[in-house]
Amino acid sequence: MFVLSILYGGMVCMAGVLGVKQVALGPLAVEAGIFAFLMLVAMSSAVAELHGQHIATLLVRLGFVPLLVSAALIQLVLVLPHDPGMYPPAVDAFPVVVGQSARMMIAGLISYGISQTLNVAIFSKLSAGEGRGAWWRGMIASIVSQVVDTVLFISISFLGERPILALMAGQMLTKVVLSIVLVPLLITFFVRLGRRLDA
Repeated sequence: MFVLSILYGGMVCMAGVLGVKQVALGPLAVEAGIFAFLMLVAMSSAVAELHGQHIATLLVRLGFVPLLVSAALIQLVLVLPHDPGMYPPAVDAFPVVVGQSARMMIAGLISYGISQTLNVAIFSKLSAGEGRGAWWRGMIASIVSQVVDTVLFISISFLGERPILALMAGQMLTKVVLSIVLVPLLITFFVRLGRRLDA
């Protein structure tokens, strides 16, 4: 639990930073933050498998702490003057890479909280007390939660500013494919890691 909690907190912060880059995966395109976010999905599901829904939901709630602290630190660093000797291209690039509008920050907080809580709830509900098939339960929970995450984040961030349906559809398709391909492997890994460390 200790190891997964530390990694979870780090990935909460990294998801936003990595999301600045759009990556092409064959014909699909998605923000790179999805890789950190899928790790969050897998870790919260693994914690639910190992320690129960209540502890996994608490982990999701505590994920707001590094998220909010890192957001506050970013805002502080953005307003501080840069060193005159700083590498010139980095002066202009830094605010672009780490800066987000208030609307996008709010969208990120809302979509994170709702989608991760939903992921844990669906994963736990599908177990029906059997505790088997963590990989397929995680995959189903991830697909549903990623669709909800996409709808919330894109709607809150861009509604009224740009067309969002095509953007939503492309993001959903990519996230569903990645949930099918990566999440079963990640959950299996984290559950085994957790059991090994607990032993």
